[in-house]
Amino acid sequence: MDDKLLSTKEAAEYLGVSKAFLERDRWAGARIPFVRVGDRKVQYEPSTLRAYVKSRIRQSTSDTGKVQKNRKAK
Repeated sequence: MDDKLLSTKEAAEYLGVSKAFLERDRWAGARIPFVRVGDRKVQYEPSTLRAYVKSRIRQSTSDTGKVQKNRKAK
């Protein structure tokens, strides 16, 4: 994939989500970074989408991705 900017539809297809998911994500604070081109056009950089996917890799379904502090035994 070259590094041309992707439309919301193309980014959604790449991530396997709906356009509505990306629109809600932008509205709610944008976990997935995007590029605003002009006043209305929103696009996504392929390298940013790849980095987002890598950041979401988990080892199990209970893995939240947060580092947990060790608890001291009583």
